[in-house]
Amino acid sequence: MHGAYCMRRDPLSGVSARASAVVPYHRLAGLVPQAAGSPRYGHDPQRSPRAASHRRGIALTTTFRELGILPETAEALEAVGIINPFPIQEMTLPVALSGTDVIGQAKTGTGKTLGFGLPLLERVVVPADVEAGRAESGQLTEAPQALIVVPTRELCQQVTNDLLTAGKARNVRVLAIYGGRAYEPQVEALKKGVDVVVGTPGRLLDLAGQRKLNLKHIKCLVLDEADEMLDLGFLPDVEKIINMLPVKRQTMLFSATMPGAVIGLARRYMSQPTHIRATAPDDEGQTVANTAQFVYRAHSMDKPEMVSRILQAEGRGLAMIFCRTKRTAADIAEQLERRGFASGAVHGDLGQGAREQALRAFRNGKVDVLVCTDVAARGIDVEGVTHVINYQSPEDEKTYLHRIGRTGRAGAKGIAITLVDWDDIPRWQLINKALDLDFNDPVETYSSSPHLYEELSIPAGTKGVLPRTERTRAGLDAEEIEDLGETGARGSRGGSGSRGPARSRAGGRAPAEEAERPVRTPRRRRRTRAGAPVEGEAAATAVVEADASPASSAASASSASAVSSGSSVAEEAAAPRTPRRRRRTRAGAEASAEAPAAAAASEEAAEVKPRRRRTRKSAESADS
Repeated sequence: MHGAYCMRRDPLSGVSARASAVVPYHRLAGLVPQAAGSPRYGHDPQRSPRAASHRRGIALTTTFRELGILPETAEALEAVGIINPFPIQEMTLPVALSGTDVIGQAKTGTGKTLGFGLPLLERVVVPADVEAGRAESGQLTEAPQALIVVPTRELCQQVTNDLLTAGKARNVRVLAIYGGRAYEPQVEALKKGVDVVVGTPGRLLDLAGQRKLNLKHIKCLVLDEADEMLDLGFLPDVEKIINMLPVKRQTMLFSATMPGAVIGLARRYMSQPTHIRATAPDDEGQTVANTAQFVYRAHSMDKPEMVSRILQAEGRGLAMIFCRTKRTAADIAEQLERRGFASGAVHGDLGQGAREQALRAFRNGKVDVLVCTDVAARGIDVEGVTHVINYQSPEDEKTYLHRIGRTGRAGAKGIAITLVDWDDIPRWQLINKALDLDFNDPVETYSSSPHLYEELSIPAGTKGVLPRTERTRAGLDAEEIEDLGETGARGSRGGSGSRGPARSRAGGRAPAEEAERPVRTPRRRRRTRAGAPVEGEAAATAVVEADASPASSAASASSASAVSSGSSVAEEAAAPRTPRRRRRTRAGAEASAEAPAAAAASEEAAEVKPRRRRTRKSAESADS
């Protein structure tokens, strides 16, 4: 039996097949027990008057207040315009609020963060609850009461911001813990007390191992994007973290896909979880229906020109460009900057400060093009992204789904464009088959192809350079880079060339700091021998060479040494550095004066007694 929304008791816990039946689901309040021999849950049309509306695709009319969340939380959400829940939120909240373990599965961009975030905030006890009479003062603690584990730093920041927004009225303290930042601020925040911790596995393990992070009071654990943690090899670390938590807790696992290893994790650490899978009635495929997809076969030499023209399409808002390698992402960001686009880059070769700077500038609208690797393809939710361009074909279908999931979020419309090189055709055909798409043989396309202009609404005559009249963005340099005291920041390989701003983006020294440093004076080296500088010895040698007598030479050398040793300080300050002269010594005695004397003696001997030349006659007489 198939329905628009499905909820089932997960078979991982070993419940009976009857309880595992998948049934149509529209609202948990409309589920009533049935007679023996029928499925465990049935549907009561009288208690769910909106069933027909769901089938017709009419928007949901339920509000968060009707789902039973605290008034303060509903008020905080309404202050930012969040009133009606999405299907995964509407289905998850009643189950999670009851304390049951939950496995939530929904497409990317459908609101999973609030699906687990709101029940988690409800379980946290804060002083506002004591004042309202909902809790006792003895339940308050400075240790974390809830833990959310996420795979990437960018997703950690985003989940933290969403929870801070939802818990603003109750003043819930939420702390993000992830690598790339200094330990000290995070440790200080933990000492002051936090209610919810959102972190990546590596840094969480580090702080827990140092006993800086107390996990003994955790009431609720959430594993977000569990399949990505599997792909990145984090599952062993996640299991170590789970083993540090109290046995009695609520566990929620959320992901867009459910590989076998993730199911095994749920088997080991979850107690009779309810598996909730939400899909819209008119969106049966694996991709979001609101996202229009285009796939072109493109040459690698022509891709930068194609991208530059696509970015000038009519109605284009913010755009994200995904690459497979860090070097390609850095190169494309630099090329687009030269062509006049306000672009930023996010990839693994950048320091954490530079990555956060680029994301802030993208969210604030200072740059409208973000070139990134798959590090930003998970969970990043930026409002106003209309175009996603896959500059290189993704590795598999999961990566493709998460890339194009950056647009068409929360019911908005988006455009996803994939440029497939000739070498990537076999890989793309596997992705196409796995997702049941209609792009098995992409059309060969170039930057001047008429169908490219027509399908993507590119104005006629558009070239690969953005006109100066349209360069209205402030650019990446307008966003200040935050000093995070980051650990292990890497250099600017893959930044925007070797320019100063690029070095500062990569986590290096900022240009302003370079300008403040005083000019370093060159170091002057002085050679000394037995306490006397070499300059004095050079002067003594010059005196010796001017005298032809060995006795006078020795006397001159000794007098010059005495004078030079007495006036060494003055000569060091006034006299320029002289080149080093080597002097021959024999048995510890100076031989510089003996060498000219020996040379003069040999010259005199040569004048007095010329060299005898041996002749044939002299040789014959000698033989006889």
